Amino acid sequence: MHTLIADPLTHFIAQVVAIVALSRLLGLGTQRLGQPMVIAEMLAGILLGPSFLGLLWPEVGAALFSPDSLHVMGTVSQVGVVLFMFLIGLELDHRLLGGRGPASVAISYASIAAPFALGAGLALYLYDRLADRSVSLLTFALYMGAFMSVTAFPVLARILAERRLLRSRIGAVTIACAAVADVTAWCVLAFVVAAVRATGHAGALVTTALAIAYAGAMLLVVRPLLVRLAARVATPDAMSQNVAALVLILVLISSWLTELMGIHAVFGAFLFGAILPKEGGFARALVEKLEDVTIIALVPLFFAYSGVRTEIGLLDSAQDWAICGLILLVGTLGKAGAGTIAARLSGLSWRESGALGVLMNTRGLMGIIVVNIGLDLGVISPELFSMLIIMGLVTTFIATPLLQWIYPAEAMARDLLDSLEGPKGNKTAGTGVLVCLSHAGAAPGLLEVAASLARGDRAARLYALHLMPTGDRPSVHLAEPDDAVPAALLAAGASAEERGVELKTLSFVSPDPADDICRVAAVQNAELVLLGCHKPLVGKSSLGGVVGEVLRQTRSEVAVLVDRGVEAPRTALVPFRGSPDDRAALLLAGRLVGPEGSVTVLAARGSQPAREVMDEVGASVAIDAVDPASLAAAVIERSQDGHPLVLVGIAPDWSLVRDCPTSLLLVRGAQPPAGMRDS
Repeated sequence: MHTLIADPLTHFIAQVVAIVALSRLLGLGTQRLGQPMVIAEMLAGILLGPSFLGLLWPEVGAALFSPDSLHVMGTVSQVGVVLFMFLIGLELDHRLLGGRGPASVAISYASIAAPFALGAGLALYLYDRLADRSVSLLTFALYMGAFMSVTAFPVLARILAERRLLRSRIGAVTIACAAVADVTAWCVLAFVVAAVRATGHAGALVTTALAIAYAGAMLLVVRPLLVRLAARVATPDAMSQNVAALVLILVLISSWLTELMGIHAVFGAFLFGAILPKEGGFARALVEKLEDVTIIALVPLFFAYSGVRTEIGLLDSAQDWAICGLILLVGTLGKAGAGTIAARLSGLSWRESGALGVLMNTRGLMGIIVVNIGLDLGVISPELFSMLIIMGLVTTFIATPLLQWIYPAEAMARDLLDSLEGPKGNKTAGTGVLVCLSHAGAAPGLLEVAASLARGDRAARLYALHLMPTGDRPSVHLAEPDDAVPAALLAAGASAEERGVELKTLSFVSPDPADDICRVAAVQNAELVLLGCHKPLVGKSSLGGVVGEVLRQTRSEVAVLVDRGVEAPRTALVPFRGSPDDRAALLLAGRLVGPEGSVTVLAARGSQPAREVMDEVGASVAIDAVDPASLAAAVIERSQDGHPLVLVGIAPDWSLVRDCPTSLLLVRGAQPPAGMRDS
């Protein structure tokens, strides 16, 4: 082992490889459990430390993370934390408080005051047992209060996005509360750092005054200059390497100055990110430049550095574990309990209040940063360091399952739709059509079909749903700001206005689009789900992916449009073999063309539609009997004879019409699918 890492460079490379590989490997498992990536990174750090690797393979652990190599890893990881805190500052947007200021501030300070008071009170008990006597009781109490008050803003935003709550009322309030809470907690922590590094509390007050003056200068002098710079870099394409390098230099200078003042470098980075203008594409462009390398390589290094310093073996008695449990209980009651009660008093429902409390209780990376600052300053002992690391891991881990229990997917979908049309919106009258838009180019064709249905049913309710993928970026809520409308919905709105129909739109981040489409359709009582097929029709696999999953799961009728220049149809062609899906396709054709339109049915001999089905179509119907063996050729030939749209019931051999030159509408009836019937 020593021959493979004989010099500092190869030693450091081996550490990075081990840390990143283990983090990503664990991430595959934690993400299957619905946990954010930060859980995997925290676990990887602990597993590579003395608590696991040091016990199972002490020689490997001692060689890979030898004490003389930790200085390099610690320095690089601190650079990663500085950059990460800059990204966190970028995510803090004053627009998050728009219309939610009073309630958010009230909830935020309730979720700060209670855990701060409980943490400071707990410090009285812990001081004689786990604090360094060189640190005053007041400083120790302030530190414990600040740690108990902090919230993992990026983890919280990620969980909200993955639970489809980011655009909901609870998501907006929680994000705003977390922003206010974190800024306040970091201000308190800045005073604690100043108190420890300065000579007495008088020196801490001087350092704090300098920090306040510095923050004022950043807001009044530096921010206007950054606004002018952002105006010149309004799009990600305009973000050159020179501009990104300039911003990076300024971030590091800001960190350097706050370190010289006697607080901590992370505060300078955080402040610089917070004052950067969020309007336009400037902030998002910077995130795209810096986030990947920071998240993939540098932040896991920080977790590993924390894990190497976490010695769970130091908790070697029942009393130690009882204290660890007490810290977890006090932190959870203070943060989650106070947040829940304050949210309820502010007018949120008990479900929303409980969800907010659970989310505010997550510590994640922010808590780990605070714990490391405390250990570096000598405010806490290694034993307390390990206890607080465990607390941060547990509070982050339990957030997702608790949120799933408090806020199940059905309630999430219902609240999302209430935000669309109000809690008393009419969801039962008329035919509901859910138009699913993956991109702007799909809007005209799908809206043409939906508008044709609406013209035949004046009570029809049309909804356009656009789902944004979560990807793997923590800064997911920066990808689509609240005041931005996705291009797909803009195109849908324009198409609906052009066709004179009313369209309601809904958009949110979704980790599972098929599942969300089915839930929205169920909650909205949509009779028809209309999707686009954007893959070439080659074999049966062409209805896989999201379309295939929707066909398997939803109970609503489903129509999949293969758009080859569809226009408002007045005639339609329907091949018919007598299956339930053929019947559904025939009835949908009648609704599309209207009473004044006509439907041509190419029926396989012996499979003509029943008279009651013909009467239900509501349009002129002409039936031509065709030999079953030549049905495909007949469809292709007749589709070129003035029929702009062919409606096909999905059946084991629906692909017989894939070579049809006109637009296709593949229809599956409203009966529950039983395994999608081989398609």
